[in-house]
Amino acid sequence: MMNKYRHEYKYVSPEIILAVLEKRASSVLSLDSHTGENGTYSIRSIYFDDIYNTCYHENEDGTDPREKFRIRIYNCNAERISLELKQKENSKTLKLNCQISKEDCNLIMNGKIPEIQNDSPYLLKKLVSKMQYSDLKPVCIVAYERVPYIYKIGNVRVTFDRNIRSSSDIKGFFSNSTAFRPVMEKNVNMMEVKFDELLPDYISSILQTGLLQQTSFSKYYLCRKYNLQGTII
Repeated sequence: MMNKYRHEYKYVSPEIILAVLEKRASSVLSLDSHTGENGTYSIRSIYFDDIYNTCYHENEDGTDPREKFRIRIYNCNAERISLELKQKENSKTLKLNCQISKEDCNLIMNGKIPEIQNDSPYLLKKLVSKMQYSDLKPVCIVAYERVPYIYKIGNVRVTFDRNIRSSSDIKGFFSNSTAFRPVMEKNVNMMEVKFDELLPDYISSILQTGLLQQTSFSKYYLCRKYNLQGTII
């Protein structure tokens, strides 16, 4: 499927409301086939920023366009490591990605810059260039558990993300014993709604309660804000 800009809405909500919305979503949407037996999977991402915390401040200021790099794994599995670039423009989001080796990931985690070959993926070349000339470096790990629902028409994706937490232990990216700190208030989690051109009316209606709080802030921003200010949002 060709990469394209998509709508992406985030909502912060008490768990009691999200539980109701998830039950509604499960009645009309299908679980993503990549989930485990319990209908969920865990996500960890290393996010990058420069010495001026440009990505952090651009998110805070709502800068448009903007972009940020991350390295992502699922269920702490190092067999598939994805380098991703998220671009935000005109309130829509585009995600580009490629696979990278564990060797290159380990170099990055240890503050080193991978060697680029002619056949290296374009995104890796771009990341290395940013690391060399803009002093881009890994600054935090964002982790959470996700329950993802999908609907093929409109490429709709509704996800419920819980236990959002942060760590500055970049070298512990693959470890099950890495220490994390929560960044949300107790029993508060996040729902995301993503789609291409239009969100079908009946899906939109089941996700309405009048109690959702839409946020423009990313999980990366929330985790960095906790790290930089030492406060829970």
